[in-house]
Amino acid sequence: MKHKHQWRAARWPAVTAAAVLVAGAALVAGPASHASPGDPAATSSLAGSGTTAALAARPMENLGRGVVAVRSSSTQVLVSWRLLGLDPEGIGFNVYRSTAGGAFTKINGSVLTGGTNFVDSTADLTRENRYRVAPVINGAEQAPSDAFTLTANHAQEPAVRVPLRSGGAVKFVWVGDLTGDGEFDYVVDRQESPQRIEAYSGDGDFLWEVNMGPNSTNQDNIEPGSATIDVGHNDGVTVYDFNSDGRAEVAVRIADGVRFGDGTTWTHSDDNRQFMAILDGRTGALRNWAAVPTDYIADGPMAARLGVAYLDGTTPSLVAYMKNRQDNGAFNLMVTAWRWSGQNLTQQWKWLRGGQDAPDGHNTRAIDVNGDGTDEFVEIGFVLNGDGTLKYSMGPRGIVHGDRFHIADMDPGRPGLEGYGVQQNNPSGLLEYYYDAATGGLIWQHRGGGGDVGRGMAGDIDPRFPGMEVWSFSGLYNAPTNRLTEPDTSLAPWPQLGLHWDGDLTMELLNSGKIEQWDPANPRPSNSLPRLESTWNYGAVTAAQGGPTFYGDILGDWREEVVYTNAAFNELIVMTTDIPTNTRLYTLAHNPAYRNAMTFHGYMQSHHVDYFLGNGMARPPRPNISYAGAAAR
Repeated sequence: MKHKHQWRAARWPAVTAAAVLVAGAALVAGPASHASPGDPAATSSLAGSGTTAALAARPMENLGRGVVAVRSSSTQVLVSWRLLGLDPEGIGFNVYRSTAGGAFTKINGSVLTGGTNFVDSTADLTRENRYRVAPVINGAEQAPSDAFTLTANHAQEPAVRVPLRSGGAVKFVWVGDLTGDGEFDYVVDRQESPQRIEAYSGDGDFLWEVNMGPNSTNQDNIEPGSATIDVGHNDGVTVYDFNSDGRAEVAVRIADGVRFGDGTTWTHSDDNRQFMAILDGRTGALRNWAAVPTDYIADGPMAARLGVAYLDGTTPSLVAYMKNRQDNGAFNLMVTAWRWSGQNLTQQWKWLRGGQDAPDGHNTRAIDVNGDGTDEFVEIGFVLNGDGTLKYSMGPRGIVHGDRFHIADMDPGRPGLEGYGVQQNNPSGLLEYYYDAATGGLIWQHRGGGGDVGRGMAGDIDPRFPGMEVWSFSGLYNAPTNRLTEPDTSLAPWPQLGLHWDGDLTMELLNSGKIEQWDPANPRPSNSLPRLESTWNYGAVTAAQGGPTFYGDILGDWREEVVYTNAAFNELIVMTTDIPTNTRLYTLAHNPAYRNAMTFHGYMQSHHVDYFLGNGMARPPRPNISYAGAAAR
C-alpha cells in the first residue's frame, strides 16, 4: 500500500555530473551576515582542510530531493526539499503543483535561489495537491523530482505519517535507502518477546521482518541475551549502504534461533556464540556473516552497539562496541571493525580494553577528529585510530565514565574540533570538561561536589557570544571562552537534545516531546521555555528514556526531523518543520560526521556536523563525497 502523505523518490538528472565539474568548491549560501567564500574565516576552523581535498571522495547516499509538504496554516503549505552535497554553485529551483490530478503548474515567480523551501498560499486545500521541484542550472531547467502528495482537507500539522503493521512498542528506528530509490526507508524494532525487526519503505509499504528468536527474550539492560537488541545503551542493529552499490543493508548481531526475512533460521548449538550478519535491505535475507570474537565468552554473550565509520576515509566499515560483565561486576570491552564487500563480511580488526585505562560511556561517535580525512572510533574517554590502535586515552588525565559527550566545531576561531563531556561520580570532583578532540588535551574543567552528572549538551543557543554553548547542571557556559553566561542553573535550559527546527542558525531544544527555544535575553526556568511545538498534540508518544525513536535530517531542507510512534505503535509520526527559512545549507545527511552519527543509537544524543553550525557561521566547505551507486543509474 502506498502512503498517500509520503514522498516519492527524487532523482538527480544526468546533466548534474557535468555541471558539478565547473561549479567550484563552495556551493552553500547562508544568510547575508555569513563570511564570504573568499573570507579567511570561511576555512579557519576546518581541521585539515588542506589534506582532505587531496583524498578520494567517500561514497554516500545518492539522495533524491526529499520533497515534503505540510499544511502550515489554514491557507498555506510549506514545501521543502533538499540541497544536495554536490549540487553546483548557484543552482536554483522551480516549484510545481498539480491540483486534483491536473497538470503541474509552476507556482513561484522567479527562480528560487535562497532557502530550499517555498510557502504556497494559493492552493485549494479542499482538494488533493501534489508538489514537485525542478532544479535550474545556468538558466536551464532540469528534470523534475517526483511528487509529494498532500491529501484534500489535510490536517494542519508539521508531520508526515507512515503506517506500520500492528505490533509491540518501538524503541528505535533506523533509516537507509533499502530500495535504491534515493529516499530514506525505515527499519523499526519491536520490543516484544522474542523481539522483532521490521522494514518499511518510505511510503509505509511493509518489506520484511526478522524474528530475533529465543535468545532475545532475556532483555536485561546490562546482561541481555545473545540476540537481544535495543536494551540499555545497546542496540545491536544499524543500517547503511556498506558496499556503496546504492542500496542499504541491515547489520545485526545474531545468535541461535534468529529467523530472517526469507524464512530461514540461524542455528548454532551454543547459545552464547554470536555472529555479525549482513541482511539484504530489500528482503531481510541473510547475505553473509562472520563470527564475533570469543575472547570474553567465558563471561557470557556480549551486548552490542553498532554504527558506521569510514576508517580509511573512503570505504564504510561496520564498527561494533561490545561489552559483557565479569562475575566481580567489572566489564569486558571489545571494539571490532568489519567490512562488507557485497559478497563477504570480513573482520578488519579487534581492540580489547583489558586492563587499559580507557573509559567508555553510553554512546559512540565516529568522526574525523584530526582532519586527515579518515574517521576515528570515539568514546567518551578514548579514541581508536582507523586501524584499531589506541590514539589516546583520557583516563590518565582524570576522565572516568560518563553518560554524555559531544564532538563538534564548537569554537569557529580555533582550528579543529572540540569535545565536551560530563562525568559520573568522578572521585576528583570533576563534573564537566572541554577538550581538544584531536589530542584529548583538556582545555578547561569544572569541579564541584562530584556525583552523577546525567546530562550534558552542546550547541549554539546564545548569539551574543561566538561559538557554541555547553551546559549540564552547573550553569550555561560559552565553550570557547569558558564564560559563565547564565549562572542561575534554574534558568539554564535542560540538557537533553538539540534540534534545528525554526530556520535561524541557533539551535532549538528537544525535551520529552517539547520543541523549545531558549531566549538568552529573557531566560526562564527550563519547564517554561517558549514552546514551538508539543509533539503529543499530534498523537506522538515518547519512547524509552523520554526521547524519540530517531532524529536526523531525512526530509526536506537542512532542518531536522524527529520520529515518534503513536500510542498504538501502528504509525510513525515524522515531525518536520512548517517554518520557512532563507538559510540555504546542503542536507545534513551529506555531511560525513552527521551521517555517521545517524547510524548510532545508544543513549540518544545530538548529532553534529564537522563544521561550525551556528550564528555568524562561515560558509561550509563542499563535502568531499561522491554518490554511491551513481554510475549504475
